[in-house]
Amino acid sequence: MVKSGQVAHFGFSNPDRGQLGLEALDLGVLRRRLTEDTLTKVHRTDFHQLFLFTAGTGTTMVDFVDHPCAPGTLLHVSPGRVLRLPTARLDASMVLFTPAFPVLSPFGPVLHEVPRAERAVFTRAMQDLRQEYRRNLLTGEPVDLLRTLLNALLLRIARLPGATPGRDPRFERFQQELERSFASTRSAADYAARIGYSTRSLNRICLAATGQSAKALIDARVTLEAKRLLVHTDLSSAAIGHRLGFSEPTNFTKFFARETGMSPGAFRE
Repeated sequence: MVKSGQVAHFGFSNPDRGQLGLEALDLGVLRRRLTEDTLTKVHRTDFHQLFLFTAGTGTTMVDFVDHPCAPGTLLHVSPGRVLRLPTARLDASMVLFTPAFPVLSPFGPVLHEVPRAERAVFTRAMQDLRQEYRRNLLTGEPVDLLRTLLNALLLRIARLPGATPGRDPRFERFQQELERSFASTRSAADYAARIGYSTRSLNRICLAATGQSAKALIDARVTLEAKRLLVHTDLSSAAIGHRLGFSEPTNFTKFFARETGMSPGAFRE
């Protein structure tokens, strides 16, 4: 774990088999493993986290949104998103895995509601994954079946309402480039050139996928990172602006006010 300001950064660490890159457990086990400080503070990870809630009610905060959780709620927290773990009133089956395994799109929705008719299927899928995980710990066999079971679970999630299956691969390339470069350029023309399209074509792709222009999506991503840094670190507004590629603190302040309707200081408070 590495702390930066008020947000903790966690790398993947499986105490049972460090090189496996996956862990299947329940939320109660995770709570017992972590300190009280970690349980209540926000953090970011470099791995994926899946929660299938099975009992209780409560909330889980992901990137400034409090998601109501109850039996049948499924959360996917992709690497880099800011998370505060669910309240103690909730129970959940969990899968933690590195990007080396097959994954959902890191740009997809956080929250999914599993229809009541499919909850037993999802519960069984999580149980099968956990059973094979425990077997693998004992035998050390290749992870082929474990990988297949995880992939099957992710395919089921991709079919849920609102999961946006079949997304345009051109838009996915733009999102991947945006994740790599949002702190260095906010120019739609730069992104278009990097993925091999004209700016007009990139805008058409973004509008078809989201209803927003490429520039609007770029600015939204920069704004989200600014919010994360303002709330979850003690960096000054000027330092945050510099980290996000603004040459002058006043330029960052004007940008942030335009996007959010308030100054960086007011948002932090």
